[in-house]
Amino acid sequence: MEAAIKSETVEKEIISSLSFGTKANRQQHPELAKQIRNATRLGNAYQTKVSIYFEDDKGPKRVDTTIWAYGAKYICLKGGVWLPIDHIVEIKS
Repeated sequence: MEAAIKSETVEKEIISSLSFGTKANRQQHPELAKQIRNATRLGNAYQTKVSIYFEDDKGPKRVDTTIWAYGAKYICLKGGVWLPIDHIVEIKS
């Protein structure tokens, strides 16, 4: 599955100001949970950045950062920024 190619690249610091209100019918990568686990391991063990493709209320976005932790509904990025999992399309390392 190819992530949204026409994604706007954003800095992780602005993610908290984005709106994630709509429940769009986005197609998530079938192995997204595995991608989150692997990206978290890369972030914690090697400080390796990944590309996270996601959608906010205004359209597709991409951020290049490290994932420090994840839960049932959110991932935590470096700097304590939270991103809702149900808005993530794909994660590429």
